[in-house]
This record gives sequence, structure tokens and C-alpha cells, in this order.
Amino acid sequence: MNITPQMYSRMSENASPKSNYRVNIAAAFAVGGLICVTGQLLLDMFGSLGFDKTTGSAWTSIILVAASAACTGFGWYQKLARHAGAGTLVPITGFSNAVSSSAIESQSEGLVLGVGAKIFTIAGPVILYGCCASVIYGVIYFLLH
Repeated sequence: MNITPQMYSRMSENASPKSNYRVNIAAAFAVGGLICVTGQLLLDMFGSLGFDKTTGSAWTSIILVAASAACTGFGWYQKLARHAGAGTLVPITGFSNAVSSSAIESQSEGLVLGVGAKIFTIAGPVILYGCCASVIYGVIYFLLH
């Protein structure tokens, strides 16, 4: 039996679970907002403790990255992502999850050839294209100003 691309597309649509996009959008918005609010509360707390904005921001980032890595290690981040979807991709926590999950998955292969070689498997392209884009934007900005 020859399957045409159109037949395959219809079979795929029929086999895929239907998504309730309204609930998914609301959950992503709520969880992403909650992560951002947590970051803002931490920043405000450090400000009220007398930290300057730079130091408070650094500690806020450290806490969010560490909490995300810990949640990934315990398997909680994946459970949250199953329900919240894109809401867990808030940049700093999502990036920490991507790096942590790669490291956890490859630890059985050893520190050098496993963790060291594969830690940036998921996050590597983000770093690469982010750095390239920032150089291009920086050059454009320099030339225009």
C-alpha cells in the first residue's frame, strides 16, 4: 500500500490527541506568570534587605537557576511542564531545566564523555544563535550610531 503525504497527514491528525488550547494557554500564562512573580518577589526581598539592584538581581538569578535544577533533578519540573506547557519555558528556569536534564540523562556515560560532552545538547543551539544574533545586532547598532 502506497501512502501519499495527504493520507499520512490525515492518519496523523486522526491519531493525535485533541488539544484544549484555551486551557493550555491559561495554564501556560498562570505558571509562567507565577515563575516571574516569584522572581520579582525575590528581587524585592533582596532590595528590602539592603542589596543594590545588581547584587539582588544576581542572587535572584542564582536562586531561580538552582531551584529549577533541583526541581529537574527530582522530576518535578517535568510534571509541571506536562500541565503548564510553554509556561515553564520562562527563559532562566527553562534554560536551567534544559541544561540540567541533559546532564542528568548523560551522567551514566561518565563525567567527561557523558556530562561534559552532552550537557549543552539542548541548550547549545540557543547559546550559539543567541551569541551570533547579539554580535550581528551589536555591529548593526555600532554602524548606525
